[in-house]
Amino acid sequence: MNTIKPSICLSETSKNALRGIFRGAFLTTLAALSATIPAGAQDHDFITVVSWGGSYARASVKAHHERFEQETGIQIKLDEYNGGLAQIRAQAETGNVSWDVVDMQAGDTLLGCDEGLLETVDEDTLPAAPDGTPAAADFLDVYDVECGAKSLVYSTVYAYHDDRFPEHKPTTMADFFDLDKFPGRRGMRRAPNANLEFALVADGVPASQVYEVLSDAEGVARALRKLDSIKDQVVWWEAGAQPPQMLADGEVVMSTAYNGRIFNAWALEGQPLTIVWDGQVQAITYQVIVAGTSKLELARQFVAFATATRSLANITRYISYGPLRHSSIALVDKHEETGVAMGPHMPNAAQNIANAVHEDPDWWADNQDEMNERFAAWLIK
Repeated sequence: MNTIKPSICLSETSKNALRGIFRGAFLTTLAALSATIPAGAQDHDFITVVSWGGSYARASVKAHHERFEQETGIQIKLDEYNGGLAQIRAQAETGNVSWDVVDMQAGDTLLGCDEGLLETVDEDTLPAAPDGTPAAADFLDVYDVECGAKSLVYSTVYAYHDDRFPEHKPTTMADFFDLDKFPGRRGMRRAPNANLEFALVADGVPASQVYEVLSDAEGVARALRKLDSIKDQVVWWEAGAQPPQMLADGEVVMSTAYNGRIFNAWALEGQPLTIVWDGQVQAITYQVIVAGTSKLELARQFVAFATATRSLANITRYISYGPLRHSSIALVDKHEETGVAMGPHMPNAAQNIANAVHEDPDWWADNQDEMNERFAAWLIK
């Protein structure tokens, strides 16, 4: 892509601060690399599957991990991470590959594939739909990557606690940035992803033009200026489980969040939380295999199982993330524990996508590292 990348000019103070941030992140990464073999398992009959933790990980366990173990006899060691490629890069550099399969975002999948960190996945080898439709035809026509099997669609949205706004309710992305009309602290993920898009939508950029604007240096500066307008009222979060808790505790009145985490807090815990879908950043995930795993065939077996029709449909019984197979969508029904109809809570439901930003994996693959650096520098200003 011919993406125009903004230049970065940092003072020595900022550079030293950034070095400290990145050194701390690297040490944290190294500490997380050891994998524990599940009780009773031998080295050859378990795999390490890495996911996002919390309610999503629990949904995955119920949807297909338990069935995989029962049907194959292969045990799963479930690990968690917060996205990115840092851990996988560190494993590759040390020659100590302890992860086998990772649930990964599109931009990271594309970048990891380009760097040789991930194995290729041939869609033709994945299970057909129950009616015999080949997998390649059954998967939705969304972003294809060489190193990943399509899995789910989810959205980063923002949500608010109903009790904090007894009269006028937020309804647009602009409202999230309006401290006069809706005073109170905001929760945001400590990362540039989604935040840059949210800022531009709030600043009047049509959802369909967000990445065109971000591809110009001034567009990124514009997004950061918009974020500046609420920066002193932001409480930063890093794990997906934090926003619902921050909202419930009154630490913030609104927070960006993953839509499924908010749904579960509402459906399972009875929290009076409302999602604002305007300006949502809709993204897709893939099941990927870490290059260099000593359990390649077991990993391929798991990926095929996890992206089969039944497995992807089962996810929707526990969390509101949409499956990327036509045959799975047809099976979306009710929430297992509450009986809530799940269709209206999907990020790609007709009533939810009027002003959705569809994440551009190419843009993020081209710009992720630079945006991480620029965002880190902005945070410490």
